[in-house]
Amino acid sequence: MKTIIKNIKELVNVDYKDRNWSSGKDMSKINTIEDAFIEINNGIISSFGSMNSWEGIDDWNNTKIIDADGGMVFPSYCDSHTHLVFAESREKEFVDRLKGLTYQEIAQKGGGILNSANTLQKTSEEELIKKALVQAKKVIKTGTGAIEIKSGYGLTLESELKILRVIKKLSEITPLTIKSTFLGAHAIPKKYERKRKDYIKLITEEMIPQVSEENLADFIDVFCEEGYFSIDETDKILTAAKKYRLTPKTHVNQFTILGGVELSVSHNALSVDHLEQMCKKDFEALQGSKTMPTMLPGCSFFLGIPYGPAKEIIEKNLPLALASDFNPGSSPNSNMNFIASLGCLKMNLLPEEVINATTINTAYAMGVENILGSIKKGKKANLFITNQIESYAYLPYSFGDNLINKIILNGIIQE
Repeated sequence: MKTIIKNIKELVNVDYKDRNWSSGKDMSKINTIEDAFIEINNGIISSFGSMNSWEGIDDWNNTKIIDADGGMVFPSYCDSHTHLVFAESREKEFVDRLKGLTYQEIAQKGGGILNSANTLQKTSEEELIKKALVQAKKVIKTGTGAIEIKSGYGLTLESELKILRVIKKLSEITPLTIKSTFLGAHAIPKKYERKRKDYIKLITEEMIPQVSEENLADFIDVFCEEGYFSIDETDKILTAAKKYRLTPKTHVNQFTILGGVELSVSHNALSVDHLEQMCKKDFEALQGSKTMPTMLPGCSFFLGIPYGPAKEIIEKNLPLALASDFNPGSSPNSNMNFIASLGCLKMNLLPEEVINATTINTAYAMGVENILGSIKKGKKANLFITNQIESYAYLPYSFGDNLINKIILNGIIQE
């Protein structure tokens, strides 16, 4: 079945040749085609160009026409860092923060990650699937076509596997492209507070092998942060994961600089995420590496912590990705349009830089840059069509509006 989208005001972020990511000065450049069409065959982009080059339709019986009616067409967002599977929201902790408690103080009194783990352990797999499906549908409606989802709200073998099975089920029942990350090293459970080595042993000798045996994860993650997992503990976990071919993606430098960036790069991490705090050695470690620096402005917005030095990353000729960090405690937002707006408004990024940071670069941070992240022949037709807008800069500018008119995933319009 062929689908043609016609009367496109502007086709945004077009690629004519292979591109793994965009970095440095290139992040401010995107290819576009005005007054365009795009052709889709069996869910794959087969052709595109200007309307005056369109050769028309030779088989009306097997062709579906979508009229963009002067809207713009973008590649769907790729959200490379989320915690979408959780049991309950945490608005009570939100109120605690309004009363003056910090994220760390809330965690110390049993809130935060441990709170989410406690509720999730009591929630059935069926109920988790039901709740996660609601969230997945919201994600689709706001223009995201690919998403990475982490475990980490289980913190027991049984519950971590339960989350990962839910993620696998979501990949089967939704049109989203989904990547799964094992994050058993998200926090130290209370019962292991004085037996940290035992919990590390549980992760490395029981959790990782079982996750691998059931083929439930693409990646492994560790929250390398003061009060969570040390550099030595992170090293042990990532070293153990190598045997099972789990690619690292790490939480680093959210509140403190421990050396997590250097360690992650030495383990060939696909991405290092958060980076609200950065030092000279961190930038140096990333130079020449294949690790994607990923910032999470939704978390900075919600917690009131510093935004990462996005411009400095780009000025040092590095790539940059922006993801939502969607989770119930520190970033209860899955709307990548808002993330794009924060990139411009709070990190001083140009619209072009934000487009690259939320599409091709996040696709790389998920390992799907060869099939998603830009409009290119042979890539999946994961797209969204906007309402009539003046320019692509209007999308991050108008942060409070929903400007998406149609969603297309795998070549199919999503109702």
